[in-house]
Amino acid sequence: MDAASVAFLREVLSTTGWIERTRDFGLSLRSTRTPGGLLVVGTPDEEPWHLAAHLGDEARVSGLAQLAPTLVRWSPPPGAPPHLAVGIDRIEAARRGETLFVVSERKAPVPLLERVDDARRTGATILALDGGDPELEGLAHDALAVPPEDGLFTFDAAQHLVSMAAGEGSPSRTRLLDRLARLAERITGPRVTD
Repeated sequence: MDAASVAFLREVLSTTGWIERTRDFGLSLRSTRTPGGLLVVGTPDEEPWHLAAHLGDEARVSGLAQLAPTLVRWSPPPGAPPHLAVGIDRIEAARRGETLFVVSERKAPVPLLERVDDARRTGATILALDGGDPELEGLAHDALAVPPEDGLFTFDAAQHLVSMAAGEGSPSRTRLLDRLARLAERITGPRVTD
């Protein structure tokens, strides 16, 4: 999904409350203090590599190094490049100042929940993007549940909106900039680009 598609989706969802929620959740991702301290993990069957790639892009574009994620994988293949070779044991080393971001559309398996619980006990911030898993949400400091029956707002759309929101300014600043742009447009007319 490109930036224009995400902008269109935001427009369509503007009256639903999802935009504000994904912005708030995106800002929670910034709580990580250091580059590489944002640990992104999924289930053994579904690795959130696509979301991790978008967060990496947002880190570069926004200049927010703490958004540069570490993709944690259940079974990295031998010889994988370093950014794809971080195993599940990395969660055991999670500490205060780091964020464990669990991405799981389906119910999280028990081994994942156990590791999340351990990371929480060592002081890591736990965030969850899920499909409505009460056990995972009970462990998370902040969770965004995307019910499967929601229709237009899909789990994939949520990942795009959250990653883009993580790289943006604060909501109040974004709203102020939007208002100023609309005011300037009313005064000078629509902006024309080549």
